[in-house]
Amino acid sequence: MKHRGRHRRRRRGRALRATLAGTALALTAAATMISASQATVADDPGALRPVGAETGRLPLAEQRVPGPWLDRLASEMGRPVGVGAVLEGADLPLRNAADCAGPDRHGLPVEPAATRAYCFGASDTRGWRPGAVTTSGDADDDGRWAGNRVILSGWSRGGAEGGSLDGPDPERGLAKVAFVDANDPARARYAWALLAVPVDGGRDYRGLVSPLSGMVWYQDKLLVTTREGDRDALYVYDLDRIQRATVEADAVGRVRGGWAAHGSRYVLPAVGSYTLPRGEAPRPATVSLDRSTAPDSLVASEWVPADGDRPTRLWRYALSRDPARSGLLSTDSAGRAEPVEAYETKTADVRGVLAYRSAWYLDRAAGSPGGHGTLWRQDVDGARATECGTDETRHCWSGGSGSLSYWEETGEVWSQSGRMLFALPLTSVDRALGRSTDE
Repeated sequence: MKHRGRHRRRRRGRALRATLAGTALALTAAATMISASQATVADDPGALRPVGAETGRLPLAEQRVPGPWLDRLASEMGRPVGVGAVLEGADLPLRNAADCAGPDRHGLPVEPAATRAYCFGASDTRGWRPGAVTTSGDADDDGRWAGNRVILSGWSRGGAEGGSLDGPDPERGLAKVAFVDANDPARARYAWALLAVPVDGGRDYRGLVSPLSGMVWYQDKLLVTTREGDRDALYVYDLDRIQRATVEADAVGRVRGGWAAHGSRYVLPAVGSYTLPRGEAPRPATVSLDRSTAPDSLVASEWVPADGDRPTRLWRYALSRDPARSGLLSTDSAGRAEPVEAYETKTADVRGVLAYRSAWYLDRAAGSPGGHGTLWRQDVDGARATECGTDETRHCWSGGSGSLSYWEETGEVWSQSGRMLFALPLTSVDRALGRSTDE
């Protein structure tokens, strides 16, 4: 794919970060304690290995929820709303880093330090596991959606934080997304929307049962990863088709007196999916958007356990330029999306993937509870990781590693560690690696 090589001036993003730069020192001080068990230097995964068409092939077949199903659901639930309406009702506050508990702040990166961080309240997220992050910087290249700066934070019901991203887990359940109004950095607020799948011809819906480990908001669509055992690798949601829940209850779907969403105010019904080939096919576990390619692309990584005996596969899929297919993958005449690039890496236990220009950034989970993870930058020439502490350990990234999202308009990378939602400049990552972002 041809790289654009554009160099935007990010005046708005720079001004926004300037008001928050003082936070970095406090966050660094809060995160400098690294356990002695982390002193061991992580194995260098080396360079990415490009793989051929057969080895790297992972076709995804596009499926659409029938339009009459969605129309029937809307006629029963009421006229759908958009992101702006959700933000207008966002009244749950995110706390600034200084007001967050010490154990939560401990999970922030050590090097480079976060320049902006917030935390969700413990009571509001109890029993839920954090996962994916995407922003309006992914949705539109000006960084705004209908004039708003927005962050989407994905959560899954049940499952231990830091556990497997794949494999059956009976404790896992529903998935929901926090729509964060980030227009005022000092007063970030959010509202919940439950992810759902229409059933019974659109007369009802069920909750999406999946660990939400990857998520990309592109144009008007939200693409999310799914669990092992589900042939659908990605579910697709339309952010102009958000429905209001009318009954506050733990139930999901049609209930006496209206519609419930397990306590969330809003419901996102799926409008489509991308299915895997039959057989023992790998599956994307984490995804992100890359705006440095033409066309824009979605990159994905599978999940291989730390003690796995095979490499981790990475894929790149082109996004459609067709205005009638806004936010969807580019497909052939048979409705299949094929990777345009594929690689193998020796990095295991990957929880987040990001690609920008020639570099791939891979977020590897901490090897022990309460520890810190490692952020690797890899390309076809080699690999580097940041180092920190007197023993120059490479365990410098966030502890409860989550997905990665690059907000190109502001130059920030967003991620999530436990209840902490945080950002830091990509330039600071590359400085820590001794590399320029413009390479």
